Amino acid sequence: YYTSAAELINDPEVNAIYVATPPNTHEAFTLAAMAARKPVYVEKPMALNQQEAYNMMQFSRQSGIKLCIAHYRRQQPYFKKAKEILQSGTLGTIMNVSLKFYRQPLDAQQISQPKTQWRLQPSISGGGLFHDLAPHQLDLLLYFFGKPLAATGFASRHSRLYNADDTVSGHAVFENNIHFTGNWCFSVSEGEDTDECVILGSKGSIKLSVFNQQQLIINTNGDEQTIVFNALPHVQQPMIAAVVQYFLGNGKNPCDAEQGYEVMKLIDAFTRKNSGA
Repeated sequence: YYTSAAELINDPEVNAIYVATPPNTHEAFTLAAMAARKPVYVEKPMALNQQEAYNMMQFSRQSGIKLCIAHYRRQQPYFKKAKEILQSGTLGTIMNVSLKFYRQPLDAQQISQPKTQWRLQPSISGGGLFHDLAPHQLDLLLYFFGKPLAATGFASRHSRLYNADDTVSGHAVFENNIHFTGNWCFSVSEGEDTDECVILGSKGSIKLSVFNQQQLIINTNGDEQTIVFNALPHVQQPMIAAVVQYFLGNGKNPCDAEQGYEVMKLIDAFTRKNSGA
């Protein structure tokens, strides 16, 4: 076993690094691994803020060391099918995206759990449950629609149960004038839990869930179709398979550093907590 991250990173028998530590260590560990000429697969969120993500992206670009971000949902069949439908023209011109994600507040026992505590400390996680969960959702927007052209938002603490925002609203415009509105609230009452994203086109709509990928609901001219999916036994397996092939030189980067950086820019814009590159 290793007694430090440096020992692992510099072990000549280790030829790739997976950074799966809390976000406040992502930049340092990723830069150290790339400095040791090791390709890196780093967990989401990519970093604490967009400035750290920018530093990681620039190091990868300048050094030529491969860097992948663990926005693994973009490799899952559920979301690949959703993208296929969006690109097929079935829904016409995409105009508007509305996302709602609501959860009941954590109770005292949940908050006391070590695996939860660090997620609620902005100095470690970047900013609470929004920073922990929203990267999956925001990355899918990039996967579906490309880079955002403008973004803004607001963040607040309503429950006051911990020192992190529990309510966030975000607005963005993507290429082709696709408008996005997202609302996250982690302090709703019982029965209000919601995980819904509705994408509206000129000929219809598609409804999907980011964390409960059981069905896609497509509505075109009043006709509704439901596509059902089975749960994956290992949610990251498709992404890790793609990352391994990329590291071996047999495929493209399934989620490069620029994608992770753009997600961090959205997070910072929606929460107005950090400025950066």
